[in-house]
Amino acid sequence: MAVGQNQRNRKNDSMLTKTGKARLGPLNVAQLTKLLEASTKPKEKDKIQRALNKQIKPTLAAA
Repeated sequence: MAVGQNQRNRKNDSMLTKTGKARLGPLNVAQLTKLLEASTKPKEKDKIQRALNKQIKPTLAAA
């Protein structure tokens, strides 16, 4: 059963999508690096690394 099917009994978490996947956009660099170190799934690590690269790249361009 998917996470989104039991919506009446599940409290809304703004950091999760309807399917139960984590939202990475509002996290800062420190939170993303901590999440990257704790992650064990390669697909999840790639997603976190892409989010980190998106946040670091604009910072470098502004400097």
